Amino acid sequence: MTDVTGAPVDVLHTLFRSDQGGHEQVVLCQDRASGLKAVIAIHSTALGPALGGTRFYPYASEDEAVADALNLSRGMSYKNAMAGLDHGGGKAVIIGDPERIKSDELLLAYGRFVASLGGRYVTACDVGTYVADMDVVARTNQWTTGRSPENGGAGDSSVLTAYGVFQGMRASAQHQWGDPDLRGRKVGVAGVGKVGHYLVGHLVQDGADVVVTDVRDESLRRITEMFPQVTVAKDTEALIRTEGLDIYAPCALGGALNDESVLALTAKVVCGAANNQLAHPGVEKDLADRHILYAPDYVVNAGGVIQVADELHGFDFDRCKAKAAKIFDTTLAIFARAKVDGIPPAAAADRIAEQRMAEARRA
Repeated sequence: MTDVTGAPVDVLHTLFRSDQGGHEQVVLCQDRASGLKAVIAIHSTALGPALGGTRFYPYASEDEAVADALNLSRGMSYKNAMAGLDHGGGKAVIIGDPERIKSDELLLAYGRFVASLGGRYVTACDVGTYVADMDVVARTNQWTTGRSPENGGAGDSSVLTAYGVFQGMRASAQHQWGDPDLRGRKVGVAGVGKVGHYLVGHLVQDGADVVVTDVRDESLRRITEMFPQVTVAKDTEALIRTEGLDIYAPCALGGALNDESVLALTAKVVCGAANNQLAHPGVEKDLADRHILYAPDYVVNAGGVIQVADELHGFDFDRCKAKAAKIFDTTLAIFARAKVDGIPPAAAADRIAEQRMAEARRA
């Protein structure tokens, strides 16, 4: 394990770029025996130990992996602050195709790196990692959440992540149309995997007209078997151009909203589970110029982190669900702040989160 010392020049350049948000610590991890290559990024511990999941993904380069860890960990600081948690932001990425290289040996090695940080970083599931993986990681450290109930954990955090997004969507509808009821609203969900399929369940139950897409045929088969009333779009491009679409919910990887997709988007609200939905900061202005309401992703998708944080203190599902339900009020408060300050919603959320972190540092 190393911090930045000895890292390749291109990786060092990424670490110290001024627009990456002033991280406290970045750890490069390697275990040759298991094939582990990972990055653990701690953005802030102002509010408490850094909390964030472990992403397992076949990055094209180490530089790309570092950049993703930096971006995601910064987002976790803001997410945890807006969720009212006593945690800072952190994130880990494991480099490689989980379908090919994931093994107990690799996960145990990764867990030892988490342990070496002495509690500054608390990990959980993310893209490419699951409850069973966290059970393995937890064998080598006490700072792993997202474990199975049989191993002292809370289980799948996707359930409350989806519930929180649903509450954020209801708040968006309240702000945009004066009614939180989604009955009769046409909602497009891009990505119906771990979180997306639970979100579809809430939407169908609420009477929404749901259109879905996913890059995996297996996911589409599952969702149409569960909810025969949903419509399947050919791909994401077709989904965002769907006639009469009210709400677009990106629920896969980040960067879903870029210059081209915003111009093609027919929906008047964007509210989804994916992290880092804006391809670059200027995209939110493009949304505002088209009078499209954007619910900040790290606010509405905080249900999962609420759950895993609670796991550290003895998990109670009803208590967590009640906290996740408050995402409705938090989202409305952000829209109100944005209107008063004359700024986009994401900027308003950032201001509120930064204020809380600054107050914690002063204290």
